[in-house]
Amino acid sequence: MRYAAASVEVTPISRMFRALGDDVRLRIVALLSHGELCVCHIEEALDLTQPNASRHLGILRAAGIVAHQRRDKWVYYRLAPQQDEECKRHMRALVSSFAKQEVLRKDVERLLKARGPGACK
Repeated sequence: MRYAAASVEVTPISRMFRALGDDVRLRIVALLSHGELCVCHIEEALDLTQPNASRHLGILRAAGIVAHQRRDKWVYYRLAPQQDEECKRHMRALVSSFAKQEVLRKDVERLLKARGPGACK
């Protein structure tokens, strides 16, 4: 028996894992685990083009992993609170593992340089 894709229920945890199944999106989450960031900071820290950053952030937003807020001409992102207890537990474990990853530490170093005065132009 074949099932239509629309009839398959997507659970919050599977939605979260699908969205996190990309190195760039994991690196974005690692940066946002330090607090809210302007999209320009994410682009600079990860050396992403604006369209590429927007595409990855859109996937994370659709999965409920990040939330955004527009302020003037800039968009700021932050990790969204997880409503599902299983998602919340997995996100805490994921975030706590970031400090052990060398590439993520280097992203944070680039972020600190990118957040200087006038970074959002």
